[in-house]
Amino acid sequence: MLAGGACAGLLAGCNDEPLTASTTPRLDMDRLNAGVAAIAARVRPAALGMGLTNLESGEHFSFAGDRPFPLAAAFALPLAAAVTAEMEAGRLRPDERLVLDEQQLSPPPSAIGQAWPARRDFTAGELMQAALDGDSTAADVLMKRIGGPGAVTAWLDAKRVRSIRVDRYAREVMVERHGLPSFRPEWRTEGVFAQALAMQPQAARLAAMQRYMADPRDTATPTGMLDFLGMLGGGELVSGAAGRRLFRMIRRGQGRAHIVSTARPDLGITPALADVGVFVLPGRRAYALAIFATGLRLDGPGRARLLADLTALARGSVG
Repeated sequence: MLAGGACAGLLAGCNDEPLTASTTPRLDMDRLNAGVAAIAARVRPAALGMGLTNLESGEHFSFAGDRPFPLAAAFALPLAAAVTAEMEAGRLRPDERLVLDEQQLSPPPSAIGQAWPARRDFTAGELMQAALDGDSTAADVLMKRIGGPGAVTAWLDAKRVRSIRVDRYAREVMVERHGLPSFRPEWRTEGVFAQALAMQPQAARLAAMQRYMADPRDTATPTGMLDFLGMLGGGELVSGAAGRRLFRMIRRGQGRAHIVSTARPDLGITPALADVGVFVLPGRRAYALAIFATGLRLDGPGRARLLADLTALARGSVG
């Protein structure tokens, strides 16, 4: 269950009037159970997980809610929360400038790495927005600046955030997922990184992907992610104002603030897909939604349809 007060903190920037129980119908559990089960059957043998929570009442639905799924680039959301906490504590300023050398670059997707060395100088605030937009270099530079994956994990533990793990830098995860050796700065562009992948034997790439999909590191459960979103919106991780700023920084689509993360498909398999965020309906009703999948054998349009179908099911099941 989400901690109390989550909704009020999350939505204060949208409308100052409090939500009331009379405005929030119960979730249609029968529709959710049947709908998600049908979609999960459609994508088998891939694994699908989903969680939906009414941020006012705490009523929630989950499918494979306690199963860990790879976070892929969605690790940027708990990272951004930890970075924000450092800023609020005065240990990091949003306008602090960081100058990047080639050893700080990470694999694609990274607009910063792609453009380097044309631009090397960024503020911490710019890097946080880039990280939330999926830039692996920005995420890794910020993670190192606040003490590395261990510091993020310690912060999550101190805040009693459960079932979300941040264990490695993106540059480590992304090469291990493909069976590549340690990241080389010359792999920073899409074309060169694709060439490095193409040189790997298929059997080695498949074995590496299977290890990644089964690895407990850098994972989250759907219910754990919902708890995190509720705590973030409720001012339990950072201040309410800072939590609202973070949600405004997340890409907006389909009437909701969300971050979508897809691990680079390989050999016709998408090893990780994550879509986490919130949507607000008329009457100021707010819901957190977390969708995870691993092992999908869908192309880009197929993945987009899957997310659209699950989002439509969630929105249609909240009354």
